[in-house]
Amino acid sequence: MVLRRLICAGIWRVWARIGPAYDGSRGVTLSPRYIGPYEILERIGPVAYKLALPPKLAGVHNVFHVSNLRKYFRNSSHVLEYEPVELHEDVTYEEFPMSILAREERKLQNRTISYVKVQWSNHSRRESTWELEEKMHETYPHLFEQVG
Repeated sequence: MVLRRLICAGIWRVWARIGPAYDGSRGVTLSPRYIGPYEILERIGPVAYKLALPPKLAGVHNVFHVSNLRKYFRNSSHVLEYEPVELHEDVTYEEFPMSILAREERKLQNRTISYVKVQWSNHSRRESTWELEEKMHETYPHLFEQVG
């Protein structure tokens, strides 16, 4: 009843209740109950409305019962002002090793290969990678001076 009156009054944006499997969150406990706001496209019957959902919710049916919708109250903090960003086609950035976290030797038939675990810039420790020690020593000798 309330939502029908809102539509008649010119309220065209609402919050939608969608299950946690669809809203992109991992856990049920901390997932938001309502997401949005989304624009109402049209009224489908007396208690259902069709919403304009973003592409990331393509697997969700876009018709909602009024019990799954809440009125959106306009708030100036919800409006984001942004400046267009110019991107060049060759946008790249250089990563460099920050530190050596561990050493390991692996035996392959008749030879032993040394590896070092490297933490790279712009990455956490969990994202460190195993690299050939010889190649790292040639490319980044300063890392081995620190370790000793």
